[in-house]
Amino acid sequence: MNIEEIKEKANLIFVDEFEVEQESLVSDAVLKDALELDSLDYVDLVVAIESCFSIKLVAEDFKGVETLQNFYDLLEEKIND
Repeated sequence: MNIEEIKEKANLIFVDEFEVEQESLVSDAVLKDALELDSLDYVDLVVAIESCFSIKLVAEDFKGVETLQNFYDLLEEKIND
């Protein structure tokens, strides 16, 4: 799966499941600021992402993930591993 397909699917989850405004989903946006999710929402996000992409994410995976692009890159790495 290429990075554009990953972005499209992830953004669809952000918009549909968490009511994030599409306009705020730019690659250099800070993940916490763009998504405006609380800690419980992050658990739901991880579950939705894992289900959608058939991957497993652990807390250590998120070290260094600050922007949406970092998050997309993490997904690409996990998916294509």
